[in-house]
Amino acid sequence: MEFVAIDVETANADMSSICQIGLAKYKNGILVEEWSSLVDPEDYFDFINIDIHGITEDDVIGAPKFPDVFQKLSDFLTGGICVSHTHFDRVSVSRAINKYSLNSINTVWLDSARVARRAWEECAWSGYGLSNICKMIGYEFKHHDALEDAKASGQVLVAAINKTGLDLDAWFKRVSQLQIFVN
Repeated sequence: MEFVAIDVETANADMSSICQIGLAKYKNGILVEEWSSLVDPEDYFDFINIDIHGITEDDVIGAPKFPDVFQKLSDFLTGGICVSHTHFDRVSVSRAINKYSLNSINTVWLDSARVARRAWEECAWSGYGLSNICKMIGYEFKHHDALEDAKASGQVLVAAINKTGLDLDAWFKRVSQLQIFVN
């Protein structure tokens, strides 16, 4: 079982305005490598986003731009499984790739929020946010720091695998199944 968990923070409502990236590589349920970087989004910072993650324009002065960290991102993700908590990070990375006309990264995405909703019955309809799930599994982290959130997303998947006995292939199948409820 090998995967990379990712999280990004954005400067504003434009999902391509990535200002921090965190990556956490897991092998057999153990964190084996991590990487994080501030990123100059070449865009403005909205006070709402600053209130969430605390990153400001001053923090990214001199930081690499997305194309500068793209090779590192690609090295971590290419040919493997990428885990993110909700679709936000997947969409942000895709939009940043498009913004800079970079080649897409060949990776398979797995949403740990969808996994959590199926692993813990009490989170099926609500309460499947990263912070709540991590409280349930006893994992402490600093929320809205990209590296901390990436590691937390990985821990959610590891906990779900341990709880259910389902491997990564089974989780891909499980989260892609359409459930139809008949009254």
